[in-house]
Amino acid sequence: MTRHWTPLAVVYLVVAVAGLVGTWTYNAIAIAERNDFIGDLVTSGPAVSSITTDLLVVAVAGSVLIVVESRRIGMRFAWAYIVGSALTAFAFTFPLWLAMRERRLAALRAEGSGVDE
Repeated sequence: MTRHWTPLAVVYLVVAVAGLVGTWTYNAIAIAERNDFIGDLVTSGPAVSSITTDLLVVAVAGSVLIVVESRRIGMRFAWAYIVGSALTAFAFTFPLWLAMRERRLAALRAEGSGVDE
């Protein structure tokens, strides 16, 4: 179970869990209060719109990175991280992908395949 779990992969995994817990705490509150989540994001003023745009651009760029880098190093199911971000949060799936990427790179190093890092 600990095979190829580098310290950096563990750090990314901890960040992924923090992203999941942090975002879903607020999602649960919104669901319990029967809030219009999408409406709140777009009608709560310029500050919320700014952070929403900021995070959306980062998520798009991160999704491109997930696809390109996964193909480069031979990771399968890159699409699952992107779809998963719509079901959970990009704050969870991106660090999770980083952790899995680190594991893949460690495995490639152990195999001596010579993939550029």
